[in-house]
Amino acid sequence: VQLQASGGGLVQAGGSLQLSCAASGTFFSINNMGWYRQAPGKERDLVATITRGKITNYADSVKGRFTISRDNAKKTVLLQMNGLKPEDTAVYYCHADVLNSRRDTTFTDYWGQGTLVTVSS
Repeated sequence: VQLQASGGGLVQAGGSLQLSCAASGTFFSINNMGWYRQAPGKERDLVATITRGKITNYADSVKGRFTISRDNAKKTVLLQMNGLKPEDTAVYYCHADVLNSRRDTTFTDYWGQGTLVTVSS
């Protein structure tokens, strides 16, 4: 399973960016998908997650500004980021819980390569 993330870049404070992540490869199904971020010198933190049934969860710091969505048929997850702040600067990672085969009983974690978001003040 490969997760290909894109959409990062440099934006001024108050601006918007949309991150996209597409899953490819051979697997049975994808359960939760999400976005995490890691700022320099800090741990990787949850930004937002979305279940297969499209129930969403957000970090308090992004509620009301970021929106996560997914297309199960296209195996993609998007993160629309509005009202960006300098403290949103980080490498953003796509994540997916994957059932690799019908016989599997546990999910496997997969991560994308990360895409850099830089917000200037």
